[in-house]
Amino acid sequence: MLNLSLGPILWFWSRQTVFEFYARAAEWPVDIVYLGEVVCSRRRELKPDDWLDLARDLKACGKNVVLSTLTLIESDADLRRLRRFCEQGDFMVEANDQSAVQVAIRNRLPFVTGPSMNIYNVATLKVLARQGLQGWSLPVELGRETLGHLLQGLEREGLALPAEVFAWGFLPLAWSSRCFTARHYNLPKDNCQFRCIEHPDGLELRSRESQELFRINGISTLSGARYDLMRQLPLMEDMGVSTVRLSPEHQGMEEVVHRFDQVRRGNTPATDPLQLVEAPPCNGYWYGQPGMAEVVE
Repeated sequence: MLNLSLGPILWFWSRQTVFEFYARAAEWPVDIVYLGEVVCSRRRELKPDDWLDLARDLKACGKNVVLSTLTLIESDADLRRLRRFCEQGDFMVEANDQSAVQVAIRNRLPFVTGPSMNIYNVATLKVLARQGLQGWSLPVELGRETLGHLLQGLEREGLALPAEVFAWGFLPLAWSSRCFTARHYNLPKDNCQFRCIEHPDGLELRSRESQELFRINGISTLSGARYDLMRQLPLMEDMGVSTVRLSPEHQGMEEVVHRFDQVRRGNTPATDPLQLVEAPPCNGYWYGQPGMAEVVE
């Protein structure tokens, strides 16, 4: 049966909101929980020790916990936070940047890669496997055809590397050294006033024709449509996928998790996961089409 993972929180939530979210998540039927700030190093509601305390609590509840690293390392302070995660020996690390891969290797810490890592071929996976890679996530812009080639290639090479697929949520598409939320409010990045905390599921960016194209989240740009591959879970299991990732949202995640759990157990829910925020569904990347497309089979 497929594993369900709860990805790292991509948004900026208050400390209390984060703790309350994971207190609820401890009771949900998810197998893996990713913890840590992956978007902006200025978001310091939780310190590294807070994340580690949460990790221990969730582990005690039977969850497999992985510590996620920043996607964009920009300073010595970022490196210190990265080393703090990589120097502990209790939890695996999700590397979202090549810097994290190198630090994990130096500390001889097993690691997995997140969807922001550019893994497009089996040769890359072979190199990383020799250095301690324990699992990998398919980049969000790749689809089932490429996934199939990669899984078949791993099988030919005799490599047992579990594959994870981003299956629910707003797709993290790009990161920049500039903060788009601060720019929206005409603020400098270094004095952003942490305005992204006012947008717990991102800031909508619409075209002149009022089409929701993207969501702005600090230095990160996400899809305007919500990715939903719930109906593809049986195919993923047949292909040999190990885990599907659900990206946290501010409201309604419990119901989303339970519906994905129903499908992985072979029970089809009456409806797809709730459209929790006004946003169209999409699944185009999975079919090799533009990401914002919705393909109905």
